Amino acid sequence: MKNLESMEQFEALKNDGKHIFLFTAGWCPDCRVIEPVLPEIESKYSEYEFISVDRDDFIDLCIQLDVYGIPSFVAFENGTELGRFVSKNRKTQAEIENFIEGLA
Repeated sequence: MKNLESMEQFEALKNDGKHIFLFTAGWCPDCRVIEPVLPEIESKYSEYEFISVDRDDFIDLCIQLDVYGIPSFVAFENGTELGRFVSKNRKTQAEIENFIEGLA
């Protein structure tokens, strides 16, 4: 999974193609719980490019997108938000996959 490096990169990715942004942080224990299943989820839903967003590095983006809990997922296709799975609660692989399948 690529890491978001700048707001310019976020805007470019958001507006071109299908992307799922994972909001996370190094100190977040619930984020660590899902890390082992993320490669499987990425390969299963390869029509999306997954981008990791460090909440601490992009707090203004979190505010802009109303992401106040992590781990959280926000999906975009060509500039349009397809959906969001945003909360402070721990997420299971099944919940993440159900979210992605509901985007279509």
